[in-house]
Amino acid sequence: MDVVVTVAGDDAREVRLPDDATYGDLLDAVDCSRHEATALVDGQPVPADAPVDADAVSVLQLVKGG
Repeated sequence: MDVVVTVAGDDAREVRLPDDATYGDLLDAVDCSRHEATALVDGQPVPADAPVDADAVSVLQLVKGG
């Protein structure tokens, strides 16, 4: 499946995932730690272990270095 992913502060990009992928797998695919970022669908956080069922996902990094 192809999902459009927007990581906060970056441009949107299309990511190809297996049909049984979870939101945690999606975070891995965009190089975000499951402990430092969350996936949002329609502005609402979704659990990392939930299966991906959206065509577009936003990723919010909860921890940023600095």
